[in-house]
Amino acid sequence: MPVKQAGTTGKRADAQRNIAAILDAATECLGRDPAASTSEIAKAAGVGRVTLYGHFPSRAELLDAVFVHAIEGGEEALGQVDLSGDPREALSRLIESSWHLVDRYRSLLIAAQNTLPPGRVRELHADPMARVEKLIERGRKQGAFRKDLPTSWLVGVMHNVMHGAADEINAGRVTPDKAAAYITTTILAAFTPPGDRVPN
Repeated sequence: MPVKQAGTTGKRADAQRNIAAILDAATECLGRDPAASTSEIAKAAGVGRVTLYGHFPSRAELLDAVFVHAIEGGEEALGQVDLSGDPREALSRLIESSWHLVDRYRSLLIAAQNTLPPGRVRELHADPMARVEKLIERGRKQGAFRKDLPTSWLVGVMHNVMHGAADEINAGRVTPDKAAAYITTTILAAFTPPGDRVPN
C-alpha cells in the first residue's frame, strides 16, 4: 500500500509540472501570436498533444486556464499598488500598474476574446474590477468622482478604455509608451464631476 501511495504522489507531481509547463508555454506562445496552435504550445511545453489534451480537452479550456493564470499573477502585482490618499492620484497609480499588465498580455487578450464565450473575459476581470469599484466609491464619497452615473458604468468605462488602448496599439495608431498617459487623461476627464476642473 505505501508503494502505491508513493506512485500516485509521483504521478500527481508529474501532472502538476506538466500543467505548469503548458500554462507557461501557452502564455509565451499566445503572447507572441494570438493564433498559436495547441501543437506549438505542446512543443514549447515539452509535452505531447495527448498530454496537453489530457489536461485541457479543448483550445477554449486551455485559453480559459491561461487567462485565469495571467489574471491571478496580475492580481498579485495590483495588490501592491498604494490606493490611499487622494482618490485621483490613487486612480492614476492603479491605471499605470493595470496598463502594464494589459500591455504585457494584450495578445493573450485577443486570443481570449476570439475564443472564449461572450462575457467570459469580463467575468474573469471580476477581482480587478472590484478593486476599481471600491476606489471609485471612495472617490464619490469624497467628491473627487462624479455621482450622476452609476459606479458600474464608470468601472465599465475604465475597462473599455484600457482594452481599447490595447486595440489601438495592435492597430499601430498608438505606441505603448504613450498609452498610460492617454488612458489616465481620458479616465480622469470621464470621472470628474460635471463643472469641476479636470486635474492635470
